[in-house]
Amino acid sequence: MGKRVVVTGLGTVNPCGLGVDPSWASVCAGVSGVGLVTRFDASDWACQIAGEVKGFDGLALFGRKGTKRLGLFAQYAIVAGGEALSDAGFQREGNWPISERFGVYVASGIGGIPEIVDEAEKMFDEGHKYISPYFIPRSLGNLAAGQMAIRFGAKGPSLVMSTACAAGNHAVGEAWHAIRRGDADVILAGGTEAAITPLGFGGFMNMRALSRNNSDPASASRPFDAERDGFVMGEGAGILTLESAEHALARGARIYCEVIGYAATTDAHHITAPSPGGAGAARCMQAALNSAGISPHEVDYINAHGTSTPANDASESSAVRTVFGSHADRLMVSSTKSVTGHLLGAAGGLESVFVSKALSTGLVPPTANYRTPDPACDLDYVTEGARQSNPRIALSNAFGFGGTNATVAFSRWEGRK
Repeated sequence: MGKRVVVTGLGTVNPCGLGVDPSWASVCAGVSGVGLVTRFDASDWACQIAGEVKGFDGLALFGRKGTKRLGLFAQYAIVAGGEALSDAGFQREGNWPISERFGVYVASGIGGIPEIVDEAEKMFDEGHKYISPYFIPRSLGNLAAGQMAIRFGAKGPSLVMSTACAAGNHAVGEAWHAIRRGDADVILAGGTEAAITPLGFGGFMNMRALSRNNSDPASASRPFDAERDGFVMGEGAGILTLESAEHALARGARIYCEVIGYAATTDAHHITAPSPGGAGAARCMQAALNSAGISPHEVDYINAHGTSTPANDASESSAVRTVFGSHADRLMVSSTKSVTGHLLGAAGGLESVFVSKALSTGLVPPTANYRTPDPACDLDYVTEGARQSNPRIALSNAFGFGGTNATVAFSRWEGRK
């Protein structure tokens, strides 16, 4: 059976806010964090919009020496992880997790691409002798988790997923497994990403994956809408403090919800397109239900992958119908990417934060910007605004390039004995 695993802390840095409270308020109000790109001049690009993190001052937080050693994606993760630990009630002087029983599972789909680009330009312009000695530590994908472990004193298991846009959910799910089997008492789990650079942004744009609705940035991400035309690139981090229930209860921790199941599947179909009818996603959701030992009719809410791309939204909707049958008409399905944009490898972590808030507050966040129904997307996408409905069980879906899928199942804590 394994140990029960609960969520006791939440942390985030994302386009909708620095911290959980402002982010949750914006998401529930449908206030978008998407705008015109300011990180570089995209004024003559086909896509000119992104979900950039605003107001984040790495220099003030880490100092000049610190920022030389930390990639931006690692900075986001450290700040979000610190919030998640503080929110869980851990204090350095008193009840900090036992280091050997404390782990970090923080994913990144791309890692330090801004740092790679900067050092490549320096090498070509000035020569190899001018490459920073901190280049490799700043850019390696596992260094967000590594830097967090160093700062927080986490000497337990550390694992970094690089499974594209499913990475954050894989990190949460694998951390759940580790705590269940007794490898750790506490794990910081989620994802982080900072890839809004000309190279990263241009790569997605040139494969025609990004929305080109430059005239109305706030409404450009419109999951499940018939006029959706691509995803909006975002950045940031979403981190959860996962803890064994016995450890959390022993210290009197506040519990947001319980992680009750997890599954991962692969489409084995195409490098970017989902399998026909969302077959891989359907197998993933069904396997997550099996893992949790629950029936489809027990699920109340799905935080969808919902990228606002024509292929994903239709295939995910089809997959939901395959798994849930007639119960699909009673499910609430929403995509918070409608206001945050798509955080790539950090998406699953951020959306697990939002699912935890939905289960603890009873408020289901909406799919913003939905205007025109699509016959291929025929579910209840919570389009009228946030809905007070007290969901008991929720799923978080995350699917990535290469056909990688991950679904995490959560339960309201007081409703599951």
